[in-house]
Amino acid sequence: MRALKAMGSEQGKLRIGDDWNAIRIIALSQSSPLKAIAELVENSIDAHARSIVITRGREHGEHYVKVKDDGDGLPRDPNGLPDFKYVATHICDSIKRRLKSTGDGNGIQGEFGIGLLSFWTVGDTLSMTSKGADQRSYQMIMRRGDPRYAVSVRRALFDEQGTELRISPLLDGIRSLSGEKIQWYLASELRDRIRSAQVRVTVIDKLARKQYQVEPRQFEGRLLHQLPAVRSSFGEAYAELYLTEPAEDCCVALTRGGTRVIADIGTLPGLERLPWKSRYLQGLIDVPYLNLTPGTRSGIVYDERYAAFVESLVNLEAHLNDLIDAQRRAEEEQANRESLRAIQRAFREAMLILPREEYDWFDIQSRVPQDSGASEPLERGVQPTDTKEEGAVLSVAEPQEETSAQRQFFDYAGPLHTVVISPTTSTLAVKQSRRFRALPRDRSRRRVEEDLTFAWEIMEGGGTLSSTSDQEVSFEAPDSPILVRLFITVSQRDIRCTAEALITVTDSLDISMSPSVVNARGLPGYTFERAAGELWRSRFDAGRNLIVVNSGHRDFVFATRSRVLQLRYLVRLYVKELVLKNFAGMPAEQIADRMIELSLYVEEKLKFS
Repeated sequence: MRALKAMGSEQGKLRIGDDWNAIRIIALSQSSPLKAIAELVENSIDAHARSIVITRGREHGEHYVKVKDDGDGLPRDPNGLPDFKYVATHICDSIKRRLKSTGDGNGIQGEFGIGLLSFWTVGDTLSMTSKGADQRSYQMIMRRGDPRYAVSVRRALFDEQGTELRISPLLDGIRSLSGEKIQWYLASELRDRIRSAQVRVTVIDKLARKQYQVEPRQFEGRLLHQLPAVRSSFGEAYAELYLTEPAEDCCVALTRGGTRVIADIGTLPGLERLPWKSRYLQGLIDVPYLNLTPGTRSGIVYDERYAAFVESLVNLEAHLNDLIDAQRRAEEEQANRESLRAIQRAFREAMLILPREEYDWFDIQSRVPQDSGASEPLERGVQPTDTKEEGAVLSVAEPQEETSAQRQFFDYAGPLHTVVISPTTSTLAVKQSRRFRALPRDRSRRRVEEDLTFAWEIMEGGGTLSSTSDQEVSFEAPDSPILVRLFITVSQRDIRCTAEALITVTDSLDISMSPSVVNARGLPGYTFERAAGELWRSRFDAGRNLIVVNSGHRDFVFATRSRVLQLRYLVRLYVKELVLKNFAGMPAEQIADRMIELSLYVEEKLKFS
């Protein structure tokens, strides 16, 4: 009992039981060789270097990395020699920390006195060279896993200013560390340190025979101005943020004194939320008062300083969330406009190849005089230019050109690229006739008119053609039901394009095949209405000529996972509403057939940007 009481009242101080084991643990705590190289560069910046050269090469069969600067060199002892002894025997007792405590360490980053030991994660041997007051060069050599160090005079033809560190041979796992990777890492890791110090950092890769200039990383997007201040009782943080398009690699870094500590602030405890997880932001927040973890120097201590920092972000987060919401709304509006244009183009192209009398839905039968077959009629779906109808109207063919207006350079068609037969599919009763027209286009879908020859033929089935060499011909169906393949070859000098049309010849046509309702207002637009929990997917608002889409329906939510899927979903809703409106009164089986047919041709013409 007396022993326990005596032990309970005992006090003392912690101490290292095995100094060398502690040094080993510290030296191996840095897991990133790139971070180790960045710390060596930071030492050069702290020494007021104006130029730093990092060389990767191979000598006598051994790979090496060398960091050379023109800075102040190593601090000197009372004899004027580089104080290698202090560096080797005062681990965790940094001169830089002392300078900071006296106010003489402005712009100096190091504070732990363990940065030099990180060479253990890069290579086996470190040689450090610096000049003394006697203008001679001195060298210290340290080896991985060896507690000893050695200092000697280094013979050199020219003694240069600054410090040179050489690590060789490199560890087997990082021999492939290229100069380009080093350059990209330093551009992000030391972005603000390089900019503020105005130091020139060059990476020379002798193995790849390339040289890189480390340029501080440039963020993408729009720089945000007049951001709310990020203040706490421990100081003020600096935020440089950019609003950009969302991407997986978009994140905000946490830095201290210009050196990156955390690549993505959204991974920190208490900050796994918007806006840091939105992927709309790039940039950094520099917090000078945070405490870093000495071991890896790539983490922070979650103490009262960190808690104060998280609390100081509240106003900034609210402001950024408002900006992101506004950008999202603008993106959705733009996406909706692009989707509507894509849907219009797809329906326009589909209307060209489907039978005119069966899909005549848009202000029909407008025609203009034709001149010798060179120009095309105003095809179905085109409203006259003097129409007073409000709303967007889909034009399913190219507009007519005004002969009096001078054509611009880009209005002239290029070489022949493709040809389409209009209609591409149709149904005829026996012995009936129908006119078919070839629509030649260039690569930009402009109408081609010059130097064209046409050759029509019936590849399969029966029937007769009024001509085989005109742009527009009349086909007369045979006297028995059959599937007819109509084929055309269009030539422009040495360019040849072909197209095919399918004609179904039947005994008789059902009267219900003609649409009972005509939409004379053009292809409707669409809008969203959130009705979560309701089963309807869409409905047609005839008064506004709009298709109302239920954005709360589970199918719409599923389709929003990708733009392509959402666009296809909207097209199918269009198909459903237009078929129901324009084929009202038809049997359910025929309506289903119409939906399949229209979906097939519209989706085939759907182009995704």
